[in-house]
Amino acid sequence: MLAAVGVLLCAQASRAAVTIERMALHQFEDGPVLAPSHIFIPGETVFFSCRLAGYQMATTGDEQRSVKLAWQIQVSDPAGVALEPPAAGRIEEPVLPQDKNWLPKFLHTFVVPPYAVGGAYRIAVKAKDEVGGTEIMSQLDVQVRGLEVEPSDTLAARNLRFLRTEEDGSPLDPAVYHPGEMLWARFEITGYKLAEKNHYSVSYGLVVLKEDGEQVFAEPDAASDIKESFYPQRYVPGALSLSLNQGVPAGAYTLVVTMRDEVGQQTAEARGKFRVEQ
Repeated sequence: MLAAVGVLLCAQASRAAVTIERMALHQFEDGPVLAPSHIFIPGETVFFSCRLAGYQMATTGDEQRSVKLAWQIQVSDPAGVALEPPAAGRIEEPVLPQDKNWLPKFLHTFVVPPYAVGGAYRIAVKAKDEVGGTEIMSQLDVQVRGLEVEPSDTLAARNLRFLRTEEDGSPLDPAVYHPGEMLWARFEITGYKLAEKNHYSVSYGLVVLKEDGEQVFAEPDAASDIKESFYPQRYVPGALSLSLNQGVPAGAYTLVVTMRDEVGQQTAEARGKFRVEQ
């Protein structure tokens, strides 16, 4: 009886178990394998590939061999929030004698959210060998460099900054303009509430005050953004421009950004100071 048990254990230990031979990231389909340190940016497409080994093959009456594998993928952000619905597929193909070095492979692509936060995103993979009855789970990190926007429990504007031009990446410090120039400002809105399907609705306007608090300009409905998506958008980028005519007096001014969250029924404002010099 003990000898019979020993034989059974040896037989079980010798059974092949499906393994992941390689998981890799690419910038385009079948492109070169990227280093683990490669950094993706928001809005970029990620190409993922996975090769499997250690599977067993089914044999039919005519000695034809084939593989039957199933796989699942879930991509999530650094906080564990799914970027997209889980993806799944099957590999069911005949294996010819000349295919002795062939390894089954599956591919998946996904887009880094346009307004993604930075950090290590995760691709979780599960593969099952339906012939051998074994399965494997593994994961691969994807490094993303996103804009860091401090979260807020209530409606707020972050990183209000003045720019020289619309495309300028470096904020003005100090923020000084001259009559006849265009004032540009950018900021990120966060802390708004989400409805079903991650629906949000935010809008914003602007007010300009003189140093003594007198209002010299107002545009209450400058822009709005309404959207819904599978992945929750954590911030909304905002941009404002203001033409400073030749007659604007020199002095100190305050730009007041007024914001509204229609879903959460919130309002908020942010202020930034700038100067006009002759």
